[in-house]
Amino acid sequence: MDDVRSYDDGIVGYFIEDLSVGMSASFQKTVTEADIVLFAGVSGDTNPVHINEEYARKTFFKGRIAHGMLGAAYISTVLGTRMPGPGAVYVSQNLRFRAPVRAGDTVTARVTVAEIILEKRRALMNTMVTVGETVVIEGDATVSLPTRGD
Repeated sequence: MDDVRSYDDGIVGYFIEDLSVGMSASFQKTVTEADIVLFAGVSGDTNPVHINEEYARKTFFKGRIAHGMLGAAYISTVLGTRMPGPGAVYVSQNLRFRAPVRAGDTVTARVTVAEIILEKRRALMNTMVTVGETVVIEGDATVSLPTRGD
């Protein structure tokens, strides 16, 4: 594991020097009713399009949808746990919401290294969340990373 940092407690993540353009990692999860309700509770976003089927049926979505930021949170999962992993700090994120996610959908969040700015200890990432072949969220993120010298 020369290309990742590892701590005594088993936590593993990449150093900035070990990233290369094109590297990617992903996280996949099936969104449940409980996920949507719990996210509404934690975030305070109780928009009825997320939690009231009768209301949501009357919208252009024709039914309840998951919070866009719930889908975006899976990008954070990749960045913080897979790649770059522990030690990475989110600096910024741009998001474009393309399609809804519903309870029962399996989402895949993927992060791909687009650029490395070694002198600033930053990596620019392309971010995408899909349901099957449908892109539901796309964007880019900047993360700050430790170096081997830290």
